[in-house]
Amino acid sequence: MKNAKRTNYRKRLELLKSGIPRVVVRKTDKSVIAHIVQYSEEGDKTIAMVRGNDLKKFGWNFSGKNSSASYLIGYLLGKKSNVKEAILDKGNRTLKENSFMYYVMKGMHDFGVNVHSDDIKIDEKRLYGEHISSYYNNRNGNQFSAVGDKIKNIREEFNKTLENIKNGK
Repeated sequence: MKNAKRTNYRKRLELLKSGIPRVVVRKTDKSVIAHIVQYSEEGDKTIAMVRGNDLKKFGWNFSGKNSSASYLIGYLLGKKSNVKEAILDKGNRTLKENSFMYYVMKGMHDFGVNVHSDDIKIDEKRLYGEHISSYYNNRNGNQFSAVGDKIKNIREEFNKTLENIKNGK
């Protein structure tokens, strides 16, 4: 199995030896899930976790796995975890431009968590869902029927949700 994704134990050991809590971010079919995990000899301890569905409590009525949601997940994770610093544990993934992991890190960074990365590559247009809004305008059929015309104002919805997270609503 030449291309099998296997754990790089040297890199993992470096992360663990640092003593810094790790940000573990994964994407499922329906959601982005982010954890802050701290190493313990008895086994890793999850300090905090946020899923895309958690954003609904704050007024987010869109997908839980897009760039905007990833940022909001990161911001909420920073707030819930109370950690001052964290380091990304990307596993075997290669970070590509506009990776959802960057948006989670940016959200955490904007909350005030030192995420140990000087190079968080995000696109402001994607952050505010402009790519989705422009696609919506050229839609065919009922693809966006669940969110209707709200998608035209996704930036406004994003800002409302972020304010609700900040205010704990």
